Amino acid sequence: MKSVTFSDLATVGNKIADALRDGQVSIAVSESAAGGLINAALVAVPGASDFYRGGMIVYTNAGRKILAGGEALPAGLRGSTEAFAVIQASRAKQLYQADWGIGETGATGPSANPYGDPPGFGWVACSGKSNATLQLQTETDDRTTNMYAFALAALQLAVETITA
Repeated sequence: MKSVTFSDLATVGNKIADALRDGQVSIAVSESAAGGLINAALVAVPGASDFYRGGMIVYTNAGRKILAGGEALPAGLRGSTEAFAVIQASRAKQLYQADWGIGETGATGPSANPYGDPPGFGWVACSGKSNATLQLQTETDDRTTNMYAFALAALQLAVETITA
């Protein structure tokens, strides 16, 4: 696996910015395992307030309550699932009144998460005019490597979905 740098994330962040500006639409983010890297890649774009509405890191139960926004999350919903990534993307879009939302969740390592998912396993989602999801499996237990890989996958999925 190629090592991902913040420069790689910023490059895709700029592509998202171009697509959003072209369509005069906005985006919001709810991430967990990537720890803020997705939000940072978007905010790193000069003039990001043109398209970026806001974001959150849903890493704890307190974060899940904010994500719920006063509405109950589906019973039995757990992190590191496609369903959770979809909820994150759609709720970020709704909470920040954006046209598009990105969701990201997974197990970064170095060990399995509390649900038993192995390091490097995760899901990303994009919600807007169309919706898409992608399952991740990096095959590494390196936490930082996985955080960057998850962030890059989420950003790439978003640019592909927005420009489709």
